[in-house]
This record gives sequence, C-alpha cells and structure tokens, in this order.
Amino acid sequence: MLEKIFHLKEHGTNVKTEIVAGLSTFMTMAYIIALNPNLLTGFGAHGKDLWNAVFLATVLSAFAGTVLMAFLANKPFALASGMGLNSYFATIVATIAAAMGVSYVEAFPAGLAIILISGIFFTILTLLKVREKIVAAIPGSVRLGIPAGIGLMLVNIGLGSNAGIFTDKGAFYMLGSFFTNGPSATKAAMGDAYPTMILYVLTLFVGILLISVLAHKNVTGSILVGIVGASVFYWAGSFILGNNPFAALEGASFIPPFKDMLNLTLFKFDFKGLFSIGIFSAVMTIISFCMVDMFDTIGTLIGTAKKANMLTETGEMENMNKAMLSDSIATCIGACTGTSTVTTFIESAAGVEEGGRTGLTSLTTAIMFLLCMFIAPIAALIPPPATSAALVYVGVLMIGSLKEVDYSDVAQSVPVVLMLVFMMVTSGIGNGIGIGLIAYTAIKLCTGRVKEISWITVLLSVLFLGKFFLVF
Repeated sequence: MLEKIFHLKEHGTNVKTEIVAGLSTFMTMAYIIALNPNLLTGFGAHGKDLWNAVFLATVLSAFAGTVLMAFLANKPFALASGMGLNSYFATIVATIAAAMGVSYVEAFPAGLAIILISGIFFTILTLLKVREKIVAAIPGSVRLGIPAGIGLMLVNIGLGSNAGIFTDKGAFYMLGSFFTNGPSATKAAMGDAYPTMILYVLTLFVGILLISVLAHKNVTGSILVGIVGASVFYWAGSFILGNNPFAALEGASFIPPFKDMLNLTLFKFDFKGLFSIGIFSAVMTIISFCMVDMFDTIGTLIGTAKKANMLTETGEMENMNKAMLSDSIATCIGACTGTSTVTTFIESAAGVEEGGRTGLTSLTTAIMFLLCMFIAPIAALIPPPATSAALVYVGVLMIGSLKEVDYSDVAQSVPVVLMLVFMMVTSGIGNGIGIGLIAYTAIKLCTGRVKEISWITVLLSVLFLGKFFLVF
C-alpha cells in the first residue's frame, strides 16, 4: 500500500529510511511545539488558557499541513507555525489591542483574521499558478544562494537561540560572550547559571561530533542517533549538577486542552477589529505576511529540494505547485485553529539528509506531531542543544551549494553574498531573496544586460523595494 501511495522504489528509498528520516525531521523541529505558544502568548503572560489553546493549534495545524504535503505533493517536507512570522504576529496583535483598547486575548481573533486572509490569498495565487510563475522568475544565480543562505541560518539557529545560549549581541554572536570574555568573566556574570550553560555548550558539540562521525561511517539514522546520544549526555550532566531533567513529568497533564482552544481560538475571527489600526496599515500588514511566507516557502522548497537532487536541470521541482498549495491551505488551517502562519520548515533538510525522498517521511513527522497532543511533556525532555546539533550539521552540508557560483560574474556573486548576509541578520529567507533579486536586477540593468531579465523578476524587485523602504 505504501509503495502504491508514495512510489518508494521510483524515488530510490524504502519504508525504514523514510520513517527514520521523518523522525529526524520531527526531532529537529519539535521545539516549535512549546516555543510557538510561548512567543504568541508572551511566555504565558496572557494566560494559561490561551497558551493551551495555541499549543493545541500548533500541533494540529502542523499535523494537518504536513499530511497535506505527504499525500498531495508526495514530498518529504514538514510544516508548522513559522519562526519570525509568529513574533511578528504577536507584535501585530499587541498593536491591535492598543488601538482597540482591549486585552491581548480579546485582540487575538483580529490577528487570526489577518492570517486567514493571507492564507486564502495564497491559495488563490497557487491555484492560478501565479506562485509557480514567480518561482520560475527567480534567476539561477539567486537560486544558487538560497540553499547556502538556509544553511547559514540553520547554523545560526543551532549555535544560538535554539541551543538556549543567548547574549545581547544578536545573530551569530550567541556564544560571543563566553569565547570573547573567557570562562572566568562569564562565570562571574552568569553566577549559578554558569554550569548549566557549560552543559548546554558541551551537549551541542557532543551532538555535532556524534552526527559527523556517524555520518562519515554511513550509519543509518546518524542524525537521529546523534540527537538521542546528545540527549543522554545532557541528562547525565543534569544529574551530576544535582538537577532532575525529568522533573517536568511530575504532575504533567497528558490530556489535550480542547476546551481552551474551543473557547478562545477555534474559528474565532474578528474581521472588523483588524482594521482598527487603519485600513492602509491593515492591508500592508496582510501583504507583508503574504510576501514573507511566499518567499520563505519558495526558498525552503528550492533549497531543500536541491539538496535532495529533486530539481530538474532548469531548477524546477516536480509537484512544486502542489507543495505550495499544501503550504497555503495549512496557513488557513492554522488560522482556523488558532496560530500564526504555517509554513514549510527548513528543518525538513534533516530528514532529507537522512534519505527521505517521499511523502512517507512527511507522514511520519505528521503522526509524531499528532501524538504530541498526548505526550507533549515527554517530547519536551529532548534538550534544545541536542536538536541544535542536527541543525548545525545539516546547515554545513547545505552551504556546499556555494561551489556552483560563478564568482567571475558579478550578477551571480554579488546577489549571492548579499543574500547570505541578509538571511542571517534578518533571520528571514524571504528578505534574503528580496535583496538578491534587487541586486541581480540592478546589476543587469547597469551592465547593459536588460534582455536577460524577466519582467516578473523586475516586478518582484520593485515590490521588495516597496516592502523594505515604503513607510506606512
């Protein structure tokens, strides 16, 4: 049955490989289960009930979106509430709450209305194959930089925020204070938290070492085994430090909070409230969500598909439109259940690296998300630095796409380098693609190579200029 549905042999894979790949993808993105409700509710500041509702919405929308990707597009990509977009969503809800003079919880439905509208707009564009044409309009030179940019983002996430190691210096400087100031100064600044921070750092590098060595020896499931091995190291370290890493299981509830979601977020839309910030601001906010999600998704699909050798010689991916349709419908589902934009995750690259090539990988990941309705306390036991190790390793592999860039052609090299920088400093794939398109178009125009530019590429460049620099 699985062969008939997913065509495993045709894609050079098997059931075992796909399941291991799906588990690897889940392990690397499971952090979103707790992090998304934390961000959307101010780490619980707006009430436990809203946290519960968003938690369940996060799990259900991830399950639904990833199942769509599995059966509709037959691709090994997983979906969940997108990072960056969730923080932006929380900011918009807070702005609406201030404008309406109501609480954050009361303004939440207005924010969900914005997500629903952007999701519907996405779906229409996809059905009309407009998004497909946009993908085709992205120049080859820009496409070459997408996988590497995503790779650097994964390394940044892995070495930084996802590992639980923070400083006030921003992206790519998460470990800065420790290695710059030295252990003595860092210990003095952190006090009692210093031993835990050291354990986090050691767990991260143990995980990277395990995965790298296992992958070098061609061990099946090297990423998954590395994550588990790093987790065991962390748990042992916690016990040595006098902490119980399993303490969260005491008194933990394994009953899904359906009541809270039903009362606060399920199909709760306030279309009138979203315009309390002004019609122009509301429209621009919706467009911003659309553009960010569209290009983040396009970038993730192209970058991850390239790593899996799923792209044709012209840089196209089979069932690209169906994959994007899955993404846009998932955003609508997320809005209906009660979370911010649902999008394709760059962490899907972990499963692809393990050999995942079909929708069976996605289906495995989806089932794990669904089970998290009941086993969330257990899933939360996997420490952030253990999963971060996988992100760093996969990121390093994806950076390899830079070897294909023709550095003698400024129309290739300059857009690629700018893309890499802007993806890192803004933590946004779409932002990097936008800067790359603008640079590519400008260089082609100024070097007399106008005929080499698609009018859609020019239009996209103008739209991104408006997004970046138009004040509203």
